[in-house]
Amino acid sequence: MTETGTAAASTEAAVHAKYETITKLLIKNNITITTMESCTSGQVASLLTDTEGSSAILKGAFVTYSNEGKIREGVPAQIIDEYGVYSIQTAVAMADACRAAYRADIGIGITGSFGNADPNNADSIPGEVFFALSTAEGTKEFHYSVPVQPSRFAYKMYMADKIADGLLTILNA
Repeated sequence: MTETGTAAASTEAAVHAKYETITKLLIKNNITITTMESCTSGQVASLLTDTEGSSAILKGAFVTYSNEGKIREGVPAQIIDEYGVYSIQTAVAMADACRAAYRADIGIGITGSFGNADPNNADSIPGEVFFALSTAEGTKEFHYSVPVQPSRFAYKMYMADKIADGLLTILNA
């Protein structure tokens, strides 16, 4: 394995370990979770379900890659029209909509552009990602400028790592 490959495998293992910790904490504390993912394409939900017993806490998840998908699942069209699909406001609306749809304790909304501009949305800035963590106590908002990654999978894992850090913070772990 190359040095780059070894580093990537190490990073991937660390992200998996974080999600195992998160899922076990959610199970132990009977906390439910759901996601509405765009640029991460379900990667966060997938990582949550890599730990046995996750069906007790993952209520369901949405992959809403298109604007239409986000709107169909509860994101107000006016939020996208006013702030753009790649905005913290849309991420918050995504987190709130999925949490409400599944009556979950935590909702995660993720939107952004990775390595290239989206020709269908003028507000696309490559590398800019927004996510929100919605709970009954309120919503935490995050924005990251993602460094260039070697693959789409690497972009997804980079953001999954940042989201894990946010989840661990709200879970006080």
